[in-house]
Amino acid sequence: MDILNALVVFLNFVFIPAAAYGAQLALGALGVTLIYGILRFSNFAHGDTMAFGTGIVILLTWGLQSLGISAGPLPTALIALPLGIALTALLVLGTDRAVYKFYRRQKAAPIILVMASVGVMFVMNGLTRILIGVDEIRFDDGARFLIAVRDFREMTGLEEGLALRSTQALTVGVALIVMIALFWFLNRTKSGKAMRAYSDNEDLALLSGIDPERVVRLTWIIAAALATIAGTLYGLDKSFKAFNYFQILLPIFAAAIVGGLGNPLGAIAGGFLVAFSEVAVTYPWVKVVGYLAPWYEPGGLMQLLGTEYKFAVSFVILIVVLLFRPTGLFRGKSV
Repeated sequence: MDILNALVVFLNFVFIPAAAYGAQLALGALGVTLIYGILRFSNFAHGDTMAFGTGIVILLTWGLQSLGISAGPLPTALIALPLGIALTALLVLGTDRAVYKFYRRQKAAPIILVMASVGVMFVMNGLTRILIGVDEIRFDDGARFLIAVRDFREMTGLEEGLALRSTQALTVGVALIVMIALFWFLNRTKSGKAMRAYSDNEDLALLSGIDPERVVRLTWIIAAALATIAGTLYGLDKSFKAFNYFQILLPIFAAAIVGGLGNPLGAIAGGFLVAFSEVAVTYPWVKVVGYLAPWYEPGGLMQLLGTEYKFAVSFVILIVVLLFRPTGLFRGKSV
């Protein structure tokens, strides 16, 4: 029974939260790696694109709720998500036309585009704060738990109870569907193949008759969709606060670089690797060890780092990968 209790504690506080967080990072990293692979620059405005898209979804959710429209046991935000994606896509397309297109025509160095994206990041951050404010917002309605602690205890007779929030299950499920759809699009459709060809060899793709501006537009639309979905799932699972999406940019970039910039499969693997590393390093293992080795009396919480150092884990992983394998685990483009 002690082993089962230890397993439940592990699932409750490590595996399930890390799986949900990893799915959110993976979706965010997919957007970053898509921009890097096709448009050839690191988009530092991606985190604030997530914040803006989520802010739009929240406003639309409030509007639907005021009209008495809901999704039953599911969050109302899912109904608002398609329109939120469309409005965010319009914003990033407008940003591309106003900012990035000029530098592409000038064939500017990637670092110039990176600096331009930093400027866009601050503008989008300010826009999001004006739009929805700076306070913490919870917008998860519908059923709260798929598995409740009390029900699990009564069903199993274990001392520890398992809790699975609906937003956690929804995050993993939606992320899986989005990832499958993206890989299908990139590998099976004419537009997806054109994007891959443009990423592999821009000059050869142009000689083949591929329209570069269409590829650019598709890239921004998909990146906006990924950012809005990732941001909304992150907000549903935790809460929405504009500054949090600026902070999450580091683990997202760490995930993309660890997996291999420009490699979608690597972005997914990197997202889960970073998430599980952050959660495992900052979790106090004393309770799990107490069940597995009841004779052992640890002198502390058996926690490698406090939760306030969570993002430091991403930074360390990023530095190690850049030093020893700059192309990432799945051999993307070197940074």
